[in-house]
Order: sequence, then structure tokens, then C-alpha cells
Amino acid sequence: MPVADLLQELESLLEKLDTWNHQYYVLDQPTVPDAEYDRAMQRLIALETQHPQWLRTDSPSQRVGAKPLAQFGQVTHDVPMLSLDNAFNDQDMQNFNRRLLDRLAEISGPLEFACEPKLDGIAVSLLYRSGVLQRGATRGDGATGEDITQNVRTIRSIPLRLRGTGYPDVLEVRGEIYMPKAGFEQLNNRARERGEKLFVNPRNAAAGSLRQLDPRITAERPLEMCCYSVGLVEGGSLPDRQARVLERLQDWGFRINSQSAVVRGVEACNEYYQSLSERRDSLPYDIDGIVFKVNEFQLQEQLGFVSRAPRWAIARKFPAQEEMTRLLDVEFQVGRTGVITPVARLEPVFVGGVTVSNATLHNRDEVDRLDVRIGDTVIVRRAGDVIPQVVSVVLEHRVPSFQRVSFPQHCPVCQSAVEREEGEAALRCMGGLVCAAQQKAAIKHFASRRALNVEGLGDKLVEQLVDEGLVGNVAELYTLSKAHLLELDRMGEKSADNLLAALQDSKLTTLPRFIFALGIREVGEATALSLARHFGSWPVLSAASERQLLEVDDVGPIVADHLRQFFDSLSSLEMVRLLCDAGVSWPDIECLPQQNQPLLGQTWVVTGKLETLGRDDAKAHLQALGAKVAGTVSMKTTCVVAGPGAGSKLAKAEALGVEVVDEPSFLALLLAQGIEV
Repeated sequence: MPVADLLQELESLLEKLDTWNHQYYVLDQPTVPDAEYDRAMQRLIALETQHPQWLRTDSPSQRVGAKPLAQFGQVTHDVPMLSLDNAFNDQDMQNFNRRLLDRLAEISGPLEFACEPKLDGIAVSLLYRSGVLQRGATRGDGATGEDITQNVRTIRSIPLRLRGTGYPDVLEVRGEIYMPKAGFEQLNNRARERGEKLFVNPRNAAAGSLRQLDPRITAERPLEMCCYSVGLVEGGSLPDRQARVLERLQDWGFRINSQSAVVRGVEACNEYYQSLSERRDSLPYDIDGIVFKVNEFQLQEQLGFVSRAPRWAIARKFPAQEEMTRLLDVEFQVGRTGVITPVARLEPVFVGGVTVSNATLHNRDEVDRLDVRIGDTVIVRRAGDVIPQVVSVVLEHRVPSFQRVSFPQHCPVCQSAVEREEGEAALRCMGGLVCAAQQKAAIKHFASRRALNVEGLGDKLVEQLVDEGLVGNVAELYTLSKAHLLELDRMGEKSADNLLAALQDSKLTTLPRFIFALGIREVGEATALSLARHFGSWPVLSAASERQLLEVDDVGPIVADHLRQFFDSLSSLEMVRLLCDAGVSWPDIECLPQQNQPLLGQTWVVTGKLETLGRDDAKAHLQALGAKVAGTVSMKTTCVVAGPGAGSKLAKAEALGVEVVDEPSFLALLLAQGIEV
């Protein structure tokens, strides 16, 4: 057959297979028998084998076949994947609606909301360039995720090439990868037949499937993807409402949730919630709530964000599932800051999709409120579908011999004194870093992904290091040698080398991460970032008075007091010195006094590729000059810095009449302020 005819046949096969895939996996409307599909696929593979130069990355034959990875790479999200605030009842929804209307004073009638079932799966980001799938990533911590491109390519409800026309040059689609109930049962049935370990619930099965280094394993798992939003968009535009964007994504080949709806007013949101709650068990997939979003993007931009969540959206969770079981004992755990938490040891019970044998009792006040006793029958709930907790006692099952819970007079780990500070419900071990439990918790926090991110230093290894006396504080992590590590059980040479390399890599960090890693009470990521930006360097921060600390956003009297206690502690400052001596370092953040911040009160947006300095550096310089740097363009935007490749943000700025400067003009502005790059 002439080459031209073969090439035409290949193009026809690509088009047919893509259409059949879409009909089967997205629309649930198969139009040809499996045998016909298989014959077409085999013919395509034969043509691509004979003519490898014709093989395309978006060919249906390429969904599986990549080599297993050694490890997942890291992906930085251009637009952060934020979490959502939660609502649990009608009053929470009323409060949410009132906050919206307070900020949107010009709105007189009820707001329009997009209502979307909250699938119980794994959030992912899919990046398309010129309509072709380039990258898949997990949400991770919202700023950084893992590169799972090879695995998402195996999921047939994810298009390798967008259908239709009119899509932007760069389009990031966000959605939830999940395992339908039927697929989960089939997967566990196969595992049962092979004598393998069963998955506990569909979400765990989906998460485990996505994190396989061998994509061939992922391809065998019954995963699906349903999209719910977009992130980065360049070189094109999208509709002005959430629901219309989802419709457009459906046109381009994505699955959207058929239960989604648009309603007007908070009462209609509550009615939608009740309706879907009644049908929850009959759905072919697990949902743990409903996400309500202000439908109009212009209003979303006006509402903005708070901390790590948008103001314009909320997730209303379904009531936590509850079960009865027996309280066998109460033990006491010591946390990073010395807080002693009573933990209920239970007869194992299946609740909320997992087998629960431990649950929190929070503190002494909660134990007294419940009047819980050893041997009681209790009701256990997975609060927010995450943390199991004892919520009540079934008194009719109690007998007089059941014992009251006795709280320790001394730390159960180090035997140090236990105190209850005025105004606090918690008991606290006063042993500090003498306490092995606090040592372990502090080291786990220090090495965690959002702190210094020591890859491979998991909880069990930290326990070993402390128990064996190899590490007593975070600074001693950097004194570990290969010989030390090889003394540990199940530690081989390769694992030891990898851990030492990870510790070395962790030494170069950032000031916000370092502040957060220290584990100062009440100082989370957002507060650490505010402190770093306000003071610019560790010496300036550590010397700040309580009055100066209170000038920082997110810092109130309690946080300021905790900070000053840390800075006044000789042992804390000695720990910082030891870390610095070990080589832990970070660049200072350029910080100017307000009178030298000419952009104070302004909102800037950086888009496109900057040739001389990266976008992160550009943002840092703008923040140093007092500007707020936003991710989207709105009427409140003061100026847009547009480099080559700027797309929809540039177009929107021009449409709104927002000032736009190119990189040379931006560099000139920086130079005029004494900033050389």
C-alpha cells in the first residue's frame, strides 16, 4: 500500500479510537463492540511499529508503556492549589453567605452558586500545551506536588489531546482522580483471590494507584477523573462563570459531574445539599460533601482569598459516620510542644471507611464532659472524615465497676512535672527537649515536607534515631554519619547514602521555612511567611520587641508572647546557632521600611517569561517595595508586568485598561529604587 494511504489510515484510526475512548470512558455511551476496538488498536500499533516516525505522544497506544520511575519528580504549581474552608450545617452556610454579601455591598439580590459534589479522591493538575497533555501533578501541599505524568496518561477519561477547538495555548485543568465503587470491589476481589492485602476504601485505593512508580500497575486500576476547575490559562480566554467553564471543558473532552447544578441563594444551596445527601449512597462513587462556589468569576476576584483558602467557596461536609464500640483503655501521648493528649484505645470498629482502634479524647475537660470510663460503650465518629474521636457514652451499657480515667501527675515519657497553664485546657509536660516524645515530635516537624523537607526521614526512622540515642535534637541530625546509620535495623548502604544526601540538600532553605521548622508555638506557615517578609532576616526578627512583633499581620498578643519566649530562651537560641554552624542557611529577604516602599497599597501581577530575572524574584522585589502580588488580573490591579508568552492575563489587563509594563521598563523601575538585578 502506498505510504500516503497508510498515513491516511493511521490518521483515521487515531480519530476513531479517540472518539470511541471518549464515548466509552467519558460519556459512558459505548458505540462499538470491544472486539472492534481491539482490532483497530492492534492495527494502529502495527502501523506505528512499522513506521516509528509516525508515533505521537498523544496516540491512544501510548497510554501505557513507559518505563518505571526511580522516584517522582517535584512540580511547582504556577497557580497554587488552595484548600477550602468547611461548613457542617445550615448555620455555617448562612454565615458563609453573610460574609460574602458583606464584602459585595453592591449586590442586592441572592448570589448565584455553582454546586458540585465533592468526590472523595485525589486532587490533580493536568497541563495542556497546544491541546496536548504535557504534565500531570498531585496537589501536594498546594504549592508543590509530585510529577505523576506517566500515571495520569493511563487513565482513559483523561484526554491526551483536547477535542474540538478554541482552547487556550496553555490550559491547566484541575480535577479529582477517584475509583468508582464497582471498580473498587473488583480490585479487592482480585486481591482476595490472589491472597493479597485488601484496600480499605476507594480513596486509599486511588491514592495508592496514583503513587505507583510503574505506570503499568496504575493502568490496571479502575481510575477515573472528573474535572472541577482550571488553574493556569495563557493564550486564550474562558467563559465568565464557573458552570460555563465546566461545560466548555466537557466540550474539550473532560468528564464533569452530572450531579452539578447552579442555584440562586443560600437556601437553594441547603436544599441541594439535602437532596444529594439523600442520594449519596446510591451514587456510583464516594462523595464526602458538596463544594459551593460563587459562580461569577468577577465576583470571585472581588472576594479574593484568605490565608490558604478562597473566600468565594466552601465545602459543606456530610455528617461524619458513627459507630459504637468499647473503650478498652486510655493512654497518654506527648506532642511536640509538650501537650499531653488522652487517646482512647478501642475495640476495632469499621467507621468512615477505615478500621478505627484509636480515637482522641482531646483533653481533661473533654474527658470530664463525656464522663467516660474504662470499659464504657462509646460512640466513635470520624470528625470531618479525618480524625476519629469519641463523641458520647452509651450510659445504659455502663456497670458500676468501670473505672474513671486517671490523668498522670508526671509525664508518661520522661517523668517530668506536668502543669496546666492558666486559661488552657491542656496538660503540658515541662521537660522540654529532655522529653524523648517532644524530641521525636520536634524532629518529625523539622524534617516534614513543609519545613526543611528531609526526604526519607520518616516517623519510624525518627523514632529509631532517638531511641538508639543517635539524635536528641534537630541539630544533631546533621552530625549523623554513615556508620551511625548502618547501626540501625533495616538500614542499608543505599538508604544511608540517600538520607545523608537529603540532609545535605535540606541545609539550603528559606527564612519562612526555617522559622516554621523551629516549631514555635502557634507559628504556622502563614505566620512564618509574614514574619520573614516583615523583618527580612533572622537577627532582626529574633531581636524584635513584643510591640514590633504585634505590627506583623497574623501576629496577636499570644503569638507575640510565644515568639518572645522562644527568643529569650538560651536553649532555643543555642539550637539555632548549632543549626547554622552545621551549615543550615537561607537568603535574607530584602525588607524596606514603609516610608521606602513606594508601591505600598498597590496590587501587581507578573505574567509571561521574564528573561533577566525569574518570576519568583520579580515577585520578591515587588513585595519588598510594598506591593501585593496577585495571581489574577482584576479592576483592582495596579499594574501587570508582562514578559514574552503572556497570554490571558495580558489580554484581560488590556481589556480592563490596567497599566502594562514590559521587563525592561520593570527593571528600570527597580533600578530607580536602588535595586540592581
